[in-house]
Amino acid sequence: MNLQKPATMFSLILLSGAILSGFAIQDIAFAQQRQGMALSITADKGSTTISVSGTTAVTNNDITIVVTAPNGNRIAIDQVSPDANGDFMTEIQIGSLWKKDGVYIVSAQQGAQRNLYQISLPVEIVGGTTLATAISESTLTSLTSGSSISGERGLTIQADFVWGSTTIDITGQTDRTTTEIGIVVTAPNGNIISIEQVTPNVDGSIMTNIQIGGKLWGQDGFYTITAKQGSSLAHRDSVQVEIVDGTVIPEFGTIAAVILSVGIISIIAVTAKTRLSLVPKQ
Repeated sequence: MNLQKPATMFSLILLSGAILSGFAIQDIAFAQQRQGMALSITADKGSTTISVSGTTAVTNNDITIVVTAPNGNRIAIDQVSPDANGDFMTEIQIGSLWKKDGVYIVSAQQGAQRNLYQISLPVEIVGGTTLATAISESTLTSLTSGSSISGERGLTIQADFVWGSTTIDITGQTDRTTTEIGIVVTAPNGNIISIEQVTPNVDGSIMTNIQIGGKLWGQDGFYTITAKQGSSLAHRDSVQVEIVDGTVIPEFGTIAAVILSVGIISIIAVTAKTRLSLVPKQ
């Protein structure tokens, strides 16, 4: 009987280990149900403090926060550790290096996976203080479905304009009626040249106008207009508009259609005239 006790004890140890391993595997599987990170920056008008917060799917790596000035110089750097839930938060103080008015870029990066764990957001500084800012972006996705974790309907925008105009009308729709929408315009060279916030109507509709003009719009090419609302990927949408000589031009397909139509009309006219000239006179 005594010989069976060690065997019984060993069996219990193995069973306990199997149970604990099962819980550990379950925890790992749960932890791997998402990937990516989300970032938000907020600031009050006239403030010298920028609040940075977010969440990440990776909890064991620090997140590096870098601020880049409008001239491309890096003027601030910080590191923050996410908590057990992946949440992180820090504040950036505006100092003597923030002399130039314009758009500053706040970037968060964790590890080397730039596509999922690097996000950059703009904040505009005028006279050494911030303009009112509340902007977010997220790359958080579910590994099981490959879609945004939020599962919400989302935000969509469209750009309407007249050929040769200096005004772009932005319209759209969102299922969030109580959250401000950030509108960011990026030039063909990648520089952010315009930032504004839009409040959705009670029915979720969006409408605003973007004025073209000035040296920031001097580059010919495609400008990207991005709307962001909150941290969900479903609440981000972008459209592109081509600017030439400071005015809007339609997409190439439209231009090609106009040219083709003019060409066809010209061919028909020439053909008809030629046929008339070949008819013998009576």
